[in-house]
Amino acid sequence: MKVYICVDIEGVAGVVTPEQGTPGNTEYERARRLMTEEANAAIEGAVAAGATTVVVNDAHGPMTNLLPELLRPEASFITGRPKPFNMFAGLTSEFDAVFCVGHHAGASGFGVLAHTTNGFAFRSVSIDGRRLGEPGLYGAYAGALGVPIALITGDDRCATENRQIFPGTTFVTVKMALGNRAAKAMSVESARAAIRVGAERALMTKPLPAPFVIDQPRSLELVMSHPALGDLAEVLPTAERVDAVTIRFSISCVAEAIGWMNAVSAMSASMR
Repeated sequence: MKVYICVDIEGVAGVVTPEQGTPGNTEYERARRLMTEEANAAIEGAVAAGATTVVVNDAHGPMTNLLPELLRPEASFITGRPKPFNMFAGLTSEFDAVFCVGHHAGASGFGVLAHTTNGFAFRSVSIDGRRLGEPGLYGAYAGALGVPIALITGDDRCATENRQIFPGTTFVTVKMALGNRAAKAMSVESARAAIRVGAERALMTKPLPAPFVIDQPRSLELVMSHPALGDLAEVLPTAERVDAVTIRFSISCVAEAIGWMNAVSAMSASMR
């Protein structure tokens, strides 16, 4: 059994501030250790359930957050950026299941550090009029490959937002959002234990969840956080300017949607 683990940081127990996800301070150094240990818990659960191949992708910000010397030896890992499909780099149809560890609610939602891909750039991201956060967007990409999302861990708002999209998925809630930058969290040891148990249960439950598939996607709509970012994105050759902050792209697959989203996200750095 081959398991792919996408690890983010905002949904990790003990993480509640932007500084904890930004390199260059002591709180970040603590948060990346917490992130690595939650990844380890998911690896342990996967191996206990019979996984023979585990690949972990560092999916937050600079994508060099995981501490390699602490990562469990049963897993290989993907690190650095830019890389194809960013959060799900290296995922292929050969995998049996995906785990999303340390994830969060989408842009403009209530949840700890809620955003979608780029909190500076996007107010919302939608495919065919359906607003999706990172698990939904990348889960649809996995679904197009025939791979299901078996486990999602993070705060309670992440779980609420994604349960309708992934009805058969195992959810592990490690903290309750009290605001965008506040939460009531489990102890880190309890969170890791819950993730370990949830990961094993997710793979032992048969059949695995059905993949999340968006049939024949037609449009990607990006609502930018400022008109100046709309000005920036509008120059792309296939972009349609809907209004001051809304940009629409015609797409034929989810992979194209993710490609355009990540291109606009990268371009937005010039406006910071």
